[in-house]
Amino acid sequence: MKQFPIDRHSPARFSAPPPRAADVVVIGGGIAGVMTAWFLAKAGQKVVLCEKGRIACEQSGRNWGWIRKQGRDPAELPMMIEALEIWRGLEAEAQADLGFREAGVLYIGNGPDDMAQYEAWMVHARAHGLDTHLLTKTALEARLPNSAGWVGGLLTPSDAQAEPWVAVPALALAAERLGASLHEGCAVRRLDMAGGQVSGVVTEKGRVRADRVVLAGGVWSSMFARAHGVKLPQLMVHATVSATVPLDFPFEGAAGDKDFAFRKRADGGLTLTPRRKHDFYLGPDAFRHFGAYLPVLKKDWRSTHFHMAAPKHYPDGWGSVRQWDGERESPFERMRILNPEPNLRFVETIRNQFALAFPQVGRPAIAAAWAGMIDTMPDVLPVIDHVAAIPGLTLATGLSGHGFGIGPGLGRVVADLVMGRDPGHDLSRFRLSRFTDGSKIIIGPSL
Repeated sequence: MKQFPIDRHSPARFSAPPPRAADVVVIGGGIAGVMTAWFLAKAGQKVVLCEKGRIACEQSGRNWGWIRKQGRDPAELPMMIEALEIWRGLEAEAQADLGFREAGVLYIGNGPDDMAQYEAWMVHARAHGLDTHLLTKTALEARLPNSAGWVGGLLTPSDAQAEPWVAVPALALAAERLGASLHEGCAVRRLDMAGGQVSGVVTEKGRVRADRVVLAGGVWSSMFARAHGVKLPQLMVHATVSATVPLDFPFEGAAGDKDFAFRKRADGGLTLTPRRKHDFYLGPDAFRHFGAYLPVLKKDWRSTHFHMAAPKHYPDGWGSVRQWDGERESPFERMRILNPEPNLRFVETIRNQFALAFPQVGRPAIAAAWAGMIDTMPDVLPVIDHVAAIPGLTLATGLSGHGFGIGPGLGRVVADLVMGRDPGHDLSRFRLSRFTDGSKIIIGPSL
């Protein structure tokens, strides 16, 4: 069985050393970093993106591929609506097939409690003029024939999907054509500081002068920020994903019930995952931020499988180096690509659950399985904000498993924020200070 669809050992596309100066440096080659660089380059900024490993080889290439408005926290909805509009034009702009299709996202109700939650979320759908609507049991069966045990659903036909391990590298190539300077295998070790503010970055390949830096480092962001005295209560969860062989399956979109989720891929197979179950490694940050995460743990602790320690060199591993300087090897070079093993017990469980739901299909054969580490925050919302204590540093991290879909919208917002423009959305729920100013941790009405 294959593990990860991207060949991590293929030659790097962006191997040149970085220039000595830029207007903006972006740290991280996931979709948040790539799309921030994209919009900065379009605005005429000289932007350098540094990725310690390969573009999209961590969570941005390992996710489900959903592009959804449905079920979002209301704070994210305006940015997500914009993101979908951007997605609609990206294939033409990128001159590449990204696997983008508006095939809908469907949430399936296992019982009356699910349907009540869906009905409650319709308040937000109506407020934003979405095409989301409830499905009766009969209407659901028309879309998923011969399925068993479900009572109804929630459907947004305009929600979409794309192929993550195809789309993000293609968008990176397009960002380069727009003028962005991209560099793989180029870890940023530390910020360069002068007079109490950012003056550039120290990379393993030399210094780059810039008075503005965007930290979009996914699960590595907290480690990098903490080395500069910035408290970012970010943790990581281990999520397993599998891909079936091509199947004769009627639904072309993405869907999920309480146990498992699936998406029809461009190759005819399904991306098949646990809907909510994930693994979690208990490291120093898990204990340090335990209080902040109590609200979300109380809401959903049963979905988490706890493990005593992360492997060495993981961002929150007990043996991971947490103090270093810019002249020596950093933790970001010791683990170029975070490539966790999938939980094969989860894979077998969801095969069985799928077969019970769709007996006419049975247990699907699995062509590949992999896992990724999702960066998450106590309120399951990202941080999109300038760091007041370090003028010139902007955070774009903690996307909490929602990053692939919202990535183009987030990139546009972060680019404008960095350039001092009006981002066009209320970002107050995404401010860094919400974790230190006495605010109550709010878990929004997301599904």
